[in-house]
Amino acid sequence: MKVKMILPALTEALSPYFRALKYSLFPPMGLATLAGYLDDNDEVEIVDEHVESLSLNDRPDLVVIQVYITSAARAYTIADHYRKRGVHVCMGGLHVTALPDEAAKHADTIFCGPGEYSWPAFLEDFRQGSPGEIYMSTIRSLADSPRPRRDLIKREKYLTPNTIVVSRGCPHHCDFCYKDSFYRGGKSFYTTSVDNALSEIDSLPGKHVYFLDDHLFGDRKFAAELFEGMRGMGRLWQGAGTVESVLRGDLIEQAVDSGLRSLFIGFETLDPASLKDAGKLHNLKTDYSAAVKRLRDMGVMINASFVFGMDRDGPEVFGRTVDWAIEQGIETATFHVLTPYPGTRLFSRMAGQGRITSLNWNLYDTRHAVFRPEGMTAQQLESGYRDAYAEFYRWSNILRAVRSKPTLPGRLRHLAYTGAWKKFEPVWNMVIKSGMLRRATPILETVLAGFDQVAPAWLKRPRKHALIDTCP
Repeated sequence: MKVKMILPALTEALSPYFRALKYSLFPPMGLATLAGYLDDNDEVEIVDEHVESLSLNDRPDLVVIQVYITSAARAYTIADHYRKRGVHVCMGGLHVTALPDEAAKHADTIFCGPGEYSWPAFLEDFRQGSPGEIYMSTIRSLADSPRPRRDLIKREKYLTPNTIVVSRGCPHHCDFCYKDSFYRGGKSFYTTSVDNALSEIDSLPGKHVYFLDDHLFGDRKFAAELFEGMRGMGRLWQGAGTVESVLRGDLIEQAVDSGLRSLFIGFETLDPASLKDAGKLHNLKTDYSAAVKRLRDMGVMINASFVFGMDRDGPEVFGRTVDWAIEQGIETATFHVLTPYPGTRLFSRMAGQGRITSLNWNLYDTRHAVFRPEGMTAQQLESGYRDAYAEFYRWSNILRAVRSKPTLPGRLRHLAYTGAWKKFEPVWNMVIKSGMLRRATPILETVLAGFDQVAPAWLKRPRKHALIDTCP
């Protein structure tokens, strides 16, 4: 059987906002995982339209398309093309789960929710000549999940090809979270076994590993055993956690000992009342500054996420948030316009209030206001969002944030990481187009490791590892 798996380009790939580097970071591990269920004699191809051209002149037996909201239009165009050629088309992903009736108009088979059990059931039906139109499963387990087919990933096209996922979902339930709706009807957070995770990590070449899990610290017992098993592997890794996971107990120290060097954290807003409104209750009664200091003292860089446009936000929210992030010495920040994704509680609430102003999914990219804000105009929200990015990544503010680091090596690492991420776009474009991106991965590893190893002793100061435990 000939199978073609496609990750269609997001709307951004066709817009002035497209950043080649951003979409050359992670390979499509979801499709690679599904490919692991196929037979050894099946002919399989994975095409990521963000990093390569998609040929539509073939006629595989099966086309599988992963759909996000801003790739929906492109995904439907591809699906319609192949269906006209008589190819059986499958669709799954966040957008398909949120709007199955819409997706079903363009596919022969759709999948709602995670596919660890529904996908193999479909494959059996398809081989027997009787595929269903819709598959969903409330069974949530990774016990029988095969390893991703990394041999199908074109590693040279990605800066961080050692991407791995060892859990699914998140134990928290924020009103605006698109992924939360993906797991409704069953367990919303579950992990693979520690042994399986360590075995997969051990199989990866090089030093760098990027955990794409929504909340790697979500199961503390699993995380502690994972970090203990990674000690001595010599890995440098990045992942995502919460403010609470940084402040509670000594799990974060275990993570650092195992190689953690950069952590994505969803701060979202500095206003506790807005956190409560959004259902992000795990951020309440936590000290953001203490979490930042704890990570900084251990040499962990931060990618902070913020959301603008909550009902309590006024025009002053942009400057206040950016100033706080700069003063804290945060290395990189990701800003978003609040977006009411279909299938979320936020969408239901805003739709009930008549505040949704557009159902053009191409605009649901966290850059556009597709609803009527309470504390400002939609134009002010979009303009403030753009200004926040411009201000945070202004050279003068980068240097201001750099000064928060107590040692020269730490300052150099901050400058190298932040500058490379946002200030050298033409250089990255040239590197990507020349096919030399894989040569940049060792440079990333060097920056993550820090400059302490090469700096003379007189440039260093001893770091204090403050222990902060917020448990009662």
